[in-house]
Parts: sequence; structure tokens; C-alpha cells
Amino acid sequence: MFAMKKIAALLLLAAALPLRAADTNAPAAAPDKEKATLGKIPDASRAPVRVTNTVTIAGERVTYIAETGMLPLLKPDGTSRASIFYTAYTRTDGADKAKRPVTFCFNGGPGSASVWLHLGALGPRRVKMNDDGSLPAPPFALVDNEFSILHASDLVFIDPVATGFSRAAKEEKPDAFFGDAADLDAVGEFIRLWTTRHDRWLAPKFICGESYGVFRAAGLADYLRGRYGMYLNGLILVSGVLDFGTISGGTGNDLPYPLILPAYTAAAQFHQKLPADLQSDLTKALAESREFAKGEFSSALLQGAALPADERKKVVTELARLTGLKPSVIEDNNLRMDPSVFRKQLLHDDGLILGAYDARLTGRDGDPAGPNADFDPASAAVMGPFSAAMNSYVRGELKFEDDLPYELLAGVQPWNYGARNNFANASDRLASVMNQDPYLKILVLGGRCDLVCPIDTMRHSLSHMGLADAYRQNVSFAEFDAGHMMYINLPDLKKMQAVIEKFVRP
Repeated sequence: MFAMKKIAALLLLAAALPLRAADTNAPAAAPDKEKATLGKIPDASRAPVRVTNTVTIAGERVTYIAETGMLPLLKPDGTSRASIFYTAYTRTDGADKAKRPVTFCFNGGPGSASVWLHLGALGPRRVKMNDDGSLPAPPFALVDNEFSILHASDLVFIDPVATGFSRAAKEEKPDAFFGDAADLDAVGEFIRLWTTRHDRWLAPKFICGESYGVFRAAGLADYLRGRYGMYLNGLILVSGVLDFGTISGGTGNDLPYPLILPAYTAAAQFHQKLPADLQSDLTKALAESREFAKGEFSSALLQGAALPADERKKVVTELARLTGLKPSVIEDNNLRMDPSVFRKQLLHDDGLILGAYDARLTGRDGDPAGPNADFDPASAAVMGPFSAAMNSYVRGELKFEDDLPYELLAGVQPWNYGARNNFANASDRLASVMNQDPYLKILVLGGRCDLVCPIDTMRHSLSHMGLADAYRQNVSFAEFDAGHMMYINLPDLKKMQAVIEKFVRP
């Protein structure tokens, strides 16, 4: 049941895999903490590597410089405590850098490199997946990304310490970086230094974070304002979480179960498991699911064992109607179906399991009789193509040479969330900075079939945070058909480009 220790493990498969690995079914073991933090550090003093290229985006030919390099995180005495790897894309054909937006991008985990947003959605090159986001046959390939947002904003992809080529100094302890406050300090210092060295203090500035990167982005908006007086123009929050209480259910916290119900409804509709009236109209199905979730379902959960038998029977019947699950499955789980149950049971009779990150994607279960899905088909679909593409791209096209492995997913646990006897929550920090900066805009993007960070959890967090009513109009939402990495689904990638372009254009 959404246990916190399970969520912590799941968080390691960030971003594409961002906020939670598929339960206990990670596609590969993440490197341990020592291997992630020790070893030869790429030299932050060496000059960045720059290459010039062109790409056609939205019918427009864009010339840009791709810059790869390392920036140091400095101690008060001026020595380096870590080196941060980044890839920056800057448009060169007539762009005024004082007025041109720049967007800082990262993924989640904690422990994920920025490769997923970089080569999946925003950068000028992207991994070639099947059009629906399913796994293509190897060998894998990169193609020009005509749906990049580089025509509208310069882009800086940041790999936090231990991910990508970023490394802490040997004498540094892991807990100097592996925690909420330490992470904000490190990523915030990188953004300040990059902005300073590239003379972008007067440019419009945005942050785009995915999964745990949403939690990081909310904290950074407040941190950058308070520490450096750096005000942002907007936050792009992709498939994320602000309040871990919305995704970490169990004894004493029933909140996640009604919030994930619309995601179950969307997935069941995709797999044609809803009754005819709902199957033919997704909009109607989602509206009915959300209404039931916040009404009768929440009321039933609140009553616990005191729920009358006749009311319980009605709730079970309606849950079966909205999820496609058998009533016996709902009864066996005491009305509280976590994603592992739904993934295992919806297509159980067909011998299939659903993806956690994208419930549209399915796979053959190696253990049909077992209680949990054998693996996450959504994670399996992206790991191979993205790993091959990034390792080839960074050394081949971008000309950044280093013998260290590029760490897509690094072992950064235990992560210090700074929470004691409560769920980690960044909503208050986000509300604080929005109340102090009335111009800060928020764009929330979420996939309907995301079982890791359902978009309704973000709706709940944003509607409950202490934000002045006058500023609630600064928050906008966009929903997509796919899951956590909605951009691997080609129709969603096209929509994502249009939505973000409108958001960042001056």
C-alpha cells in the first residue's frame, strides 16, 4: 500500500523513471552510494566543449551552440567540493540573450540524470521510440527533434551530484549532497554560477522539473529568491509531486486512494475495460471518477470499519465500474488498491501487467501467480534506448570525452527529506514565493495514465496550499493521454511543445 519505504525505493527510477521505480521491479540495480560519489572527478576547470548545429523546429530553421562542461561547487575557501555536468543549448541566429528566455531542466529520483527531458522532450535531438512510446527493436537511434522548445527558449540540462558525469570530491561525505536542503543548495549554486558566467541575469528565467524534480523546482524558486535575489518567470512542473502524503498511503493516510482513482479509470478506458457508456467517452468517465473519488469514495474510506455493509457494497460496485477490476479484487484489498494491485489485476486474465510509469504499456508477467508485477514494462521500454542514445550522443556529436560512466540512475539513498514524523511537502515553499512574487507562473503537465505521480495529486496540493486567491490564476494545467513520460508518445510530445512554447514566450 504506497508504503513510504517502497516510495523511497521507487523514487530512484526517476524521471522517465522519475519518482518511483516500478515497486520492487527496477530494470537494473542502481549503483551503490560509494560508487556513485567516489572516483576521478571530471576537471571543472577545463574549458567547455562547444559545437554548432542546426535543427528545424515547428518549420523554423534554428542555429544553436551546444555546450557541454563542468561547473564547480565551491567551498568558502574557494576549493571545489563537487563538479556538476551540464549540457546547454543557446540559439545564435539573431537572438538577443538579454531578452531570450532560458530554461533550466532536470529530472527527479532523487538520483536521476536529466537525460529523460533532454533526449525525450525538450532538446534538439531525441531518442527514436515507437510513435506510441513503446520499445523499438535495437539498435536504437537519435533523430532531430522538431518538437523541441529551443526555438522559444535556450535550454540548460543539469545533472545533480552523482548523476551523469557529476561527482562529489573524494573527501566529501555523501550526506553533503543527498538531501532536500543540500540538493537545493547545490543546484541553486549551479544555476547562479551558470547565469553569472553566461551573462543571463536580465533574461527571463524558467525551471522545468520532472517527478522529484517538481519537488526540487518548488524549493528552488524559494531558495533562489531568498539566497540570491533571483526571481523566476515560471515553473514547468512535469509529472511530479509536492506533498508526499498524496502518494504515500497506508494505515492512517487514505488520501492517495481517491486521488489515483481517475488514473485507474483512464488506464482501464485505454485497455477497453470500462462499461459501454464510460468506454465511449473518456471525458465523461474521468468526470464521474473524480466526482465519486471526492464524494462517496472519500466518505467511505473516512468511515473505515464503521462503513455500513450496504454502503460498502455500493462503493465496491462503483469502484469496479470505474476501474475495470473485479469486485473480489476490490474486496480483498479493503477498497484500497495500490498501483501494484491495479497493474497486476486489470489484464490478469490475458497474462499481462501494466506499466507503472505508463499504464498504457504492457508486458508478459513472468510470475502470473505472484502478488506483484514481475517488472515495469514502461521502465523497460525506455532504459535501453535512452542509455544507448546518451552515451553515443555526448561523446560523439557533443564531443565531450570522459571515461567515467554516464550515470542515468545513481544510488543516492538514504535521502534526507528534512521531514520528521510527517510527509515531505514543498507546497508551503511554493506558496510563499508565489505570494511574494505575483508574476511567477506555474504550468503543471501530467499524463492520465501515470500511476507513479497521478496528476490529481498535484491538483490537490495546489488547491490546498496557502496561496492568495489573486494568484491562483497564475496556475495552469495540461493533461496528456500517456503516462509519466508523456513525451515518449508522439501525439503528446507535439502537444507538450505547443503548451510550453506558449508558456515561455515573452
